[in-house]
Amino acid sequence: MAKLLIVASTGAQDPTRASIPFHIAANGAIPAGQECGIALAGDATELIKREIASKVKGVGVPPLADLLAACAQRGVRFYI
Repeated sequence: MAKLLIVASTGAQDPTRASIPFHIAANGAIPAGQECGIALAGDATELIKREIASKVKGVGVPPLADLLAACAQRGVRFYI
């Protein structure tokens, strides 16, 4: 398991809040050299679906689809 585990439980109904764990992982923890994983629970499990992720665009954070791609490219593990 990752050294830093971020737990996400918010789904697409709150796009900003749903995007923040992915933003922290892709643009904060990994660039800082921290091994990181994201655990998706409850409503957040729907975010992994491509058709859902493509529609999630929070305020002040990159679109979720971009964040998911960045997480995958940087080796962030997802636990569902």
